[in-house]
Amino acid sequence: MSTRVKVLRVFKSLHRTRMAVFKDDERALAAAKSKINEEFRKNKNESLEENIEKMIKMGSDVETVLRQCVLQVEHVSNDRLLLRPRKDLLLENVPYCDQPRKKS
Repeated sequence: MSTRVKVLRVFKSLHRTRMAVFKDDERALAAAKSKINEEFRKNKNESLEENIEKMIKMGSDVETVLRQCVLQVEHVSNDRLLLRPRKDLLLENVPYCDQPRKKS
């Protein structure tokens, strides 16, 4: 498979994942779209095959993290901060992240 096809496949995959993960969140959809497009535009003149392969791998990894680790929640109580996962957006049979966040 040509490098161009691989790059386009990752680009499209990231946008499809963005649409699923941030469904009904116009602000997050726009921000993710902007970031994806910016990163691809920034690297469009890269010509070293090794660097391109690394970026393709990174794009695939980002897509996996978005699909498996991002969870939208909804506010369910006005008198206190109570959030719950948006069940309409949970993906069936997908393992969600269970790793603790790294402390900075």
